[in-house]
Amino acid sequence: MSRCDTHQVTRLLIQWSEGNDLALEELMPLVYDELRRMARRHMSGQNKGHTFQTTELIHEAYLKLANNEDKNWNNRAHFFGVASKAMRHILVDYARAKRVQKRGGSARRVTFDESAVVSKNDSGGILDLDEALTALSAFDERKSSIVEMKFFGGLTIDEIAKVLKVSSKTVKRDWSFARNWLLKVLSQQY
Repeated sequence: MSRCDTHQVTRLLIQWSEGNDLALEELMPLVYDELRRMARRHMSGQNKGHTFQTTELIHEAYLKLANNEDKNWNNRAHFFGVASKAMRHILVDYARAKRVQKRGGSARRVTFDESAVVSKNDSGGILDLDEALTALSAFDERKSSIVEMKFFGGLTIDEIAKVLKVSSKTVKRDWSFARNWLLKVLSQQY
């Protein structure tokens, strides 16, 4: 996204925050490709029989964002961080529904690394990761937010720093801590 597009996205987000619904119509074509990339990243950890498609995940996230009462977008990075969180919650809700259908299902080993977050064989992995991120959030909300924005949202260290209004060095340190903490918690579950 060019610098001009980034400023235009931020301008439209602010207008949308102020109640201008027409700004949302202008915004969506500008952010759709980035939302698609994020959705693909989220979907890459799902099993092959997953009924959600990338486009459906984008549309579900769009509905969550459009219906959200709190639309105080600071900038483009903040918007994408919230969009990524919405996608995560949609997939977690889906996984919970599937687990209920299976009456508990069988949990599988989850590893936390840069290439694969959840097991490709079932929806239990994303639930385990969600529980771990929720526990991390209770311990340190900023570190949990960094994981969501970096891993699921694909935001850069500098973008995350801008959203959280901290230094890039702080984000790097928190990311390292959070990643190691999640590895430890997830490995203890098995």
